[in-house]
Amino acid sequence: MSDYETVTIDASPGGTAVILLNRPDKRNAFNRLMIDELADIFETLRTETQLRLVILRGAGGVFSAGADLNWMANAADFTQQENEDDAYALAEMLRRLHDLPQMTVAAVEGAAVGGGAGLVAACDIAVAMKDTSFRFSEVRLGLTPATISPFVIEAVGPRMARALFVSGEGFDGTYAEKMGLVQYVVETENEMEQMIEHLSILAYQNAPGAVADAKKLVDDVVGREFDHDLNHLTAKRIAARRASDEGREGVSAFLEKRKPSWAED
Repeated sequence: MSDYETVTIDASPGGTAVILLNRPDKRNAFNRLMIDELADIFETLRTETQLRLVILRGAGGVFSAGADLNWMANAADFTQQENEDDAYALAEMLRRLHDLPQMTVAAVEGAAVGGGAGLVAACDIAVAMKDTSFRFSEVRLGLTPATISPFVIEAVGPRMARALFVSGEGFDGTYAEKMGLVQYVVETENEMEQMIEHLSILAYQNAPGAVADAKKLVDDVVGREFDHDLNHLTAKRIAARRASDEGREGVSAFLEKRKPSWAED
Protein backbone atom coordinates (compact mmCIF):
# COMPACT_ATOMS: atom_id res chain seq x y z
CA MET A 1 0.00 0.00 0.00
CA SER A 2 1.23 3.51 -0.86
CA ASP A 3 2.83 5.90 1.59
CA TYR A 4 0.45 8.59 2.84
CA GLU A 5 1.06 12.06 4.24
CA THR A 6 -1.98 12.53 6.45
CA VAL A 7 -2.90 8.97 7.38
CA THR A 8 -0.98 5.89 8.51
CA ILE A 9 -2.13 2.31 8.16
CA ASP A 10 -0.88 -0.72 10.03
CA ALA A 11 -2.17 -4.01 8.63
CA SER A 12 -1.39 -7.15 10.62
CA PRO A 13 -0.84 -10.53 8.94
CA GLY A 14 -3.76 -11.84 11.00
CA GLY A 15 -6.25 -9.58 9.25
CA THR A 16 -6.64 -6.32 11.19
CA ALA A 17 -6.01 -2.90 9.64
CA VAL A 18 -5.60 0.09 11.96
CA ILE A 19 -6.01 3.43 10.18
CA LEU A 20 -4.67 6.45 12.07
CA LEU A 21 -5.74 9.97 11.14
CA ASN A 22 -2.35 11.60 11.47
CA ARG A 23 -2.56 15.40 11.52
CA PRO A 24 -2.30 15.90 15.29
CA ASP A 25 -1.18 19.53 14.91
CA LYS A 26 -4.51 20.18 13.15
CA ARG A 27 -6.50 17.96 15.53
CA ASN A 28 -6.82 15.53 12.62
CA ALA A 29 -9.06 17.89 10.68
CA PHE A 30 -9.93 16.90 7.13
CA ASN A 31 -8.36 18.52 4.12
CA ARG A 32 -8.68 17.35 0.53
CA LEU A 33 -5.48 15.31 0.75
CA MET A 34 -6.69 13.38 3.81
CA ILE A 35 -10.03 12.71 2.13
CA ASP A 36 -8.34 11.41 -1.01
CA GLU A 37 -5.93 9.26 0.98
CA LEU A 38 -8.71 7.73 3.06
CA ALA A 39 -10.75 7.07 -0.08
CA ASP A 40 -7.77 5.29 -1.63
CA ILE A 41 -7.23 3.18 1.50
CA PHE A 42 -10.88 2.14 1.71
CA GLU A 43 -10.97 1.20 -1.97
CA THR A 44 -7.86 -0.94 -1.50
CA LEU A 45 -9.17 -2.63 1.67
CA ARG A 46 -12.45 -3.48 -0.04
CA THR A 47 -10.72 -6.21 -2.05
CA GLU A 48 -8.54 -7.60 0.76
CA THR A 49 -10.25 -10.95 1.31
CA GLN A 50 -8.06 -11.91 4.29
CA LEU A 51 -8.92 -8.73 6.17
CA ARG A 52 -11.38 -9.20 9.05
CA LEU A 53 -11.40 -5.92 10.96
CA VAL A 54 -10.78 -2.22 10.20
CA ILE A 55 -10.19 0.16 13.12
CA LEU A 56 -10.13 3.97 12.78
CA ARG A 57 -8.33 6.12 15.34
CA GLY A 58 -6.95 9.65 15.65
CA ALA A 59 -3.40 10.65 16.56
CA GLY A 60 -2.66 12.92 19.50
CA GLY A 61 -5.71 12.10 21.58
CA VAL A 62 -8.27 13.58 19.14
CA PHE A 63 -10.34 11.64 16.63
CA SER A 64 -11.11 14.49 14.21
CA ALA A 65 -12.04 18.14 14.57
CA GLY A 66 -13.90 18.13 11.25
CA ALA A 67 -12.95 20.34 8.32
CA ASP A 68 -9.56 22.04 8.17
CA LEU A 69 -9.97 25.83 8.35
CA ASN A 70 -7.50 26.50 5.54
CA TRP A 71 -9.33 24.04 3.32
CA MET A 72 -12.64 25.77 4.10
CA ALA A 73 -11.12 29.20 3.41
CA ASN A 74 -9.86 28.04 0.02
CA ALA A 75 -13.28 26.61 -0.81
CA ALA A 76 -14.78 30.09 -0.48
CA ASP A 77 -13.07 31.00 -3.77
CA PHE A 78 -14.12 27.83 -5.61
CA THR A 79 -16.61 27.87 -8.44
CA GLN A 80 -19.94 26.12 -7.92
CA GLN A 81 -18.66 23.08 -9.81
CA GLU A 82 -15.38 23.02 -7.89
CA ASN A 83 -17.28 23.16 -4.61
CA GLU A 84 -19.57 20.35 -5.73
CA ASP A 85 -16.62 18.19 -6.79
CA ASP A 86 -14.87 18.87 -3.50
CA ALA A 87 -17.93 17.92 -1.46
CA TYR A 88 -18.52 14.83 -3.58
CA ALA A 89 -15.02 13.59 -2.71
CA LEU A 90 -15.93 13.61 1.01
CA ALA A 91 -19.27 11.91 0.39
CA GLU A 92 -17.62 9.23 -1.73
CA MET A 93 -14.92 8.58 0.88
CA LEU A 94 -17.57 8.07 3.55
CA ARG A 95 -19.55 5.76 1.26
CA ARG A 96 -16.47 3.62 0.66
CA LEU A 97 -15.98 3.31 4.42
CA HIS A 98 -19.65 2.53 4.98
CA ASP A 99 -19.65 -0.14 2.26
CA LEU A 100 -16.50 -1.99 3.33
CA PRO A 101 -17.28 -5.72 3.60
CA GLN A 102 -15.26 -6.04 6.81
CA MET A 103 -16.36 -5.10 10.32
CA THR A 104 -15.39 -1.47 10.95
CA VAL A 105 -14.81 0.16 14.33
CA ALA A 106 -14.18 3.80 15.25
CA ALA A 107 -12.21 4.35 18.47
CA VAL A 108 -13.17 7.92 19.39
CA GLU A 109 -11.59 10.28 21.90
CA GLY A 110 -11.01 13.98 22.34
CA ALA A 111 -13.35 15.36 19.72
CA ALA A 112 -15.42 14.24 16.75
CA VAL A 113 -16.86 17.32 15.08
CA GLY A 114 -18.70 17.75 11.78
CA GLY A 115 -17.10 15.45 9.24
CA GLY A 116 -15.27 13.69 12.07
CA ALA A 117 -18.62 12.70 13.57
CA GLY A 118 -19.71 11.67 10.07
CA LEU A 119 -16.76 9.31 9.94
CA VAL A 120 -17.95 7.78 13.23
CA ALA A 121 -21.46 7.34 11.83
CA ALA A 122 -20.15 5.60 8.70
CA CYS A 123 -18.51 2.84 10.77
CA ASP A 124 -20.39 -0.28 11.88
CA ILE A 125 -19.43 0.16 15.53
CA ALA A 126 -18.08 3.08 17.54
CA VAL A 127 -16.44 3.14 20.97
CA ALA A 128 -16.07 6.57 22.56
CA MET A 129 -14.41 7.96 25.62
CA LYS A 130 -17.05 9.40 27.94
CA ASP A 131 -15.63 12.92 27.73
CA THR A 132 -15.36 13.03 23.94
CA SER A 133 -16.77 16.25 22.51
CA PHE A 134 -19.21 15.76 19.62
CA ARG A 135 -20.90 18.47 17.57
CA PHE A 136 -22.52 19.01 14.19
CA SER A 137 -21.47 22.63 14.00
CA GLU A 138 -22.11 23.39 10.33
CA VAL A 139 -25.08 25.73 10.92
CA ARG A 140 -22.85 27.95 13.04
CA LEU A 141 -20.82 28.56 9.90
CA GLY A 142 -23.82 29.14 7.67
CA LEU A 143 -23.49 25.63 6.22
CA THR A 144 -25.34 22.32 6.51
CA PRO A 145 -23.96 18.81 7.19
CA ALA A 146 -25.14 17.65 3.77
CA THR A 147 -22.44 15.17 2.79
CA ILE A 148 -22.42 13.36 6.13
CA SER A 149 -26.20 13.44 6.59
CA PRO A 150 -27.06 10.01 5.10
CA PHE A 151 -24.71 8.27 7.50
CA VAL A 152 -25.74 10.27 10.56
CA ILE A 153 -29.46 9.84 9.83
CA GLU A 154 -28.92 6.09 9.42
CA ALA A 155 -27.13 6.02 12.78
CA VAL A 156 -29.44 8.14 14.95
CA GLY A 157 -32.72 8.47 13.01
CA PRO A 158 -34.28 11.52 11.32
CA ARG A 159 -35.78 13.20 14.40
CA MET A 160 -32.53 13.16 16.39
CA ALA A 161 -30.50 14.14 13.33
CA ARG A 162 -32.77 17.12 12.72
CA ALA A 163 -32.36 18.28 16.33
CA LEU A 164 -28.57 17.95 16.21
CA PHE A 165 -28.25 19.58 12.78
CA VAL A 166 -30.41 22.63 13.48
CA SER A 167 -29.17 23.31 17.03
CA GLY A 168 -25.45 22.75 16.57
CA GLU A 169 -25.48 21.64 20.21
CA GLY A 170 -22.42 19.88 21.59
CA PHE A 171 -22.70 16.59 23.46
CA ASP A 172 -20.46 14.01 25.11
CA GLY A 173 -19.88 10.30 24.67
CA THR A 174 -22.64 9.34 27.08
CA TYR A 175 -25.25 11.23 25.05
CA ALA A 176 -23.76 9.89 21.82
CA GLU A 177 -24.36 6.37 23.14
CA LYS A 178 -27.90 7.24 24.20
CA MET A 179 -28.80 8.38 20.67
CA GLY A 180 -27.02 5.51 18.91
CA LEU A 181 -24.14 7.41 17.32
CA VAL A 182 -21.80 5.17 19.32
CA GLN A 183 -22.51 1.76 20.82
CA TYR A 184 -20.02 1.70 23.70
CA VAL A 185 -18.71 4.33 26.12
CA VAL A 186 -15.55 3.92 28.17
CA GLU A 187 -13.88 6.12 30.76
CA THR A 188 -10.17 5.26 30.52
CA GLU A 189 -7.60 4.42 27.87
CA ASN A 190 -7.28 0.96 29.39
CA GLU A 191 -11.02 0.39 29.03
CA MET A 192 -10.81 1.57 25.42
CA GLU A 193 -8.11 -0.98 24.63
CA GLN A 194 -10.08 -3.72 26.39
CA MET A 195 -13.17 -2.92 24.33
CA ILE A 196 -11.18 -2.90 21.09
CA GLU A 197 -9.76 -6.29 22.07
CA HIS A 198 -13.26 -7.58 22.82
CA LEU A 199 -14.54 -6.44 19.42
CA SER A 200 -11.48 -7.95 17.73
CA ILE A 201 -12.24 -11.31 19.30
CA LEU A 202 -15.82 -11.10 18.04
CA ALA A 203 -14.65 -10.19 14.52
CA TYR A 204 -12.38 -13.23 14.32
CA GLN A 205 -15.15 -15.59 15.41
CA ASN A 206 -17.40 -14.63 12.51
CA ALA A 207 -17.44 -15.85 8.91
CA PRO A 208 -16.07 -13.05 6.68
CA GLY A 209 -18.53 -13.63 3.86
CA ALA A 210 -21.45 -13.73 6.27
CA VAL A 211 -20.33 -10.43 7.81
CA ALA A 212 -20.27 -8.78 4.39
CA ASP A 213 -23.68 -10.23 3.52
CA ALA A 214 -25.14 -9.18 6.88
CA LYS A 215 -24.05 -5.58 6.28
CA LYS A 216 -25.61 -5.58 2.82
CA LEU A 217 -28.77 -7.20 4.22
CA VAL A 218 -29.37 -4.21 6.48
CA ASP A 219 -28.93 -1.79 3.57
CA ASP A 220 -31.34 -3.76 1.38
CA VAL A 221 -34.04 -4.29 4.02
CA VAL A 222 -34.20 -0.90 5.75
CA GLY A 223 -37.17 1.18 4.68
CA ARG A 224 -38.88 -1.66 2.86
CA GLU A 225 -42.51 -2.55 3.43
CA PHE A 226 -43.24 -5.76 5.32
CA ASP A 227 -44.76 -7.51 2.31
CA HIS A 228 -44.40 -10.62 0.15
CA ASP A 229 -41.53 -9.09 -1.85
CA LEU A 230 -39.54 -8.52 1.33
CA ASN A 231 -40.28 -12.05 2.50
CA HIS A 232 -38.99 -13.44 -0.78
CA LEU A 233 -35.86 -11.26 -0.57
CA THR A 234 -34.97 -12.43 2.94
CA ALA A 235 -35.82 -16.07 2.16
CA LYS A 236 -33.49 -16.00 -0.85
CA ARG A 237 -30.73 -14.44 1.25
CA ILE A 238 -30.80 -17.08 3.97
CA ALA A 239 -31.17 -19.88 1.40
CA ALA A 240 -28.04 -18.65 -0.37
CA ARG A 241 -26.16 -18.53 2.93
CA ARG A 242 -27.25 -22.05 3.87
CA ALA A 243 -25.95 -23.34 0.54
CA SER A 244 -22.67 -21.40 0.72
CA ASP A 245 -19.36 -22.97 1.75
CA GLU A 246 -19.36 -20.84 4.90
CA GLY A 247 -22.92 -21.81 5.76
CA ARG A 248 -22.22 -25.52 5.35
CA GLU A 249 -19.00 -25.27 7.34
CA GLY A 250 -20.62 -23.26 10.12
CA VAL A 251 -23.53 -25.65 10.60
CA SER A 252 -21.25 -28.69 10.41
CA ALA A 253 -18.90 -27.21 13.00
CA PHE A 254 -21.82 -26.48 15.33
CA LEU A 255 -23.19 -30.02 15.04
CA GLU A 256 -19.74 -31.53 15.46
CA LYS A 257 -18.99 -29.30 18.45
CA ARG A 258 -15.86 -27.82 16.91
CA LYS A 259 -14.74 -24.40 15.78
CA PRO A 260 -15.43 -23.45 12.16
CA SER A 261 -12.45 -22.94 9.88
CA TRP A 262 -12.49 -19.15 10.14
CA ALA A 263 -12.72 -18.90 13.94
CA GLU A 264 -9.66 -18.03 15.99
CA ASP A 265 -8.97 -18.26 19.72
